[in-house]
Amino acid sequence: MAKDDLNLIEDRVGKRARVKAKEKAILVGVDLPETGNNRLWSTEESMDELEALADTAGVRIQERVIQKRDKPDSSFYIGSGKAKEIRQRARKIGIHVVIFNDELRPAQSRNLEEELGTKVVDRTQLIMDIFAQRAQTKEAKLQVELAQYEYLLPRLRGWGESLERQEGGIGTRGPGQTRLARDRDKVQRRIDSIRAKLREADKELDVRRKRRLESDTPIVALIGYTNSGKTTLLNNLTGAEGFEEDKLFATLDPLTRKFELPDRRSVLMTDTVGLIRKLPHQLIPAFRSTLKSARTADLLINMMDATQDKLKARWQTVNKILNEEIFEEDDGRPEMINALNKIDALQDEREIAKEKNEIDNSIAISALNGTNLESLKELIADKLGDEVKRVSLDLPYSKADLLDWFHNNGEVLKEEYGDESIMIEGKLERHLLAELKSELEDGKLKELAES
Repeated sequence: MAKDDLNLIEDRVGKRARVKAKEKAILVGVDLPETGNNRLWSTEESMDELEALADTAGVRIQERVIQKRDKPDSSFYIGSGKAKEIRQRARKIGIHVVIFNDELRPAQSRNLEEELGTKVVDRTQLIMDIFAQRAQTKEAKLQVELAQYEYLLPRLRGWGESLERQEGGIGTRGPGQTRLARDRDKVQRRIDSIRAKLREADKELDVRRKRRLESDTPIVALIGYTNSGKTTLLNNLTGAEGFEEDKLFATLDPLTRKFELPDRRSVLMTDTVGLIRKLPHQLIPAFRSTLKSARTADLLINMMDATQDKLKARWQTVNKILNEEIFEEDDGRPEMINALNKIDALQDEREIAKEKNEIDNSIAISALNGTNLESLKELIADKLGDEVKRVSLDLPYSKADLLDWFHNNGEVLKEEYGDESIMIEGKLERHLLAELKSELEDGKLKELAES
């Protein structure tokens, strides 16, 4: 990226869209009546999650403000009187940033910064900022950068006038409308460039996924709410060393490892980015990209934090995101096991008994200390089933003992004896194919389309 492009983001708008560790903040939310008593989450619970996001970003929360309104104010999101109260409080306790629990329109952001005299960040910007901090792979970094630029583009409009009226303070002076027009062109060019790079990255990933799908090894994708213990489970089952932390979005980049089921079948398990309510629209492509493994999986495991309230509401939220944002109508979602994790942190497992009964295909586990993980593996084996494959086998006479093995473990449909080998057609459970292949030279065993 050109130096001017870096300055564009960091110097004039980027400082407003980012939070820094140890900054002091006030959290602000609006309690709207249209969500009513039938909503899955209360405003307080949503604010709890915003606080967890801010904590993940390293921000020090000083206060929380919730205002009841019939609808958000078109100019300030909150009422102008409440904005004045927050301004006075922010000055008194030395606030660096005010974080809002919903996505703000560009005009609302500008008006609030002028009124509050401090940096304003909304929930979308906060989540994108965390993603930018934690993305590791080239593709993840590009996806987050694209989301940030797409969020930035409409917010460039009008920044010049509003910033020129400020006497120093937050950020720098506005560049003026001519410069802003050039900046918009730079941002659009960068967006086009990132999209082109992502198309190439997608091609490479699709090739690797195709190879994985062509193997005989079933794929299990770990999905679920952020900080529910997905990486801990992957590490425990597979011996992997994925990064674990008691923070939201500790894992952004997929990690795939192999483990063995009780029936000795090998399974590939893939860790994925955690889901969250009010998922920023700009980050949906990034989620789709990192969750492509879920779309090609044979089975999903939805990890749920059993220590949290409203387990059924969290289960419904995950299903809503999967159905509306990740899977397309013709995808056909794989079956899903709901793993109620962290029971080691409960004083009494009966605390979740009622909600466990209301959630289909659920099992209570502790990924940390291994409680019920053998039962989980048995459930995985049961849900995966024993898929039967039709195969042809060119069996050399030196390996004739495998003919008895095939008769005992599969179904022989055709058996012909040639000069150098025995030609067999039959059916065999998928997990046994790898065992048979290991005994034969390449090309001697082939899968056939079902007739």
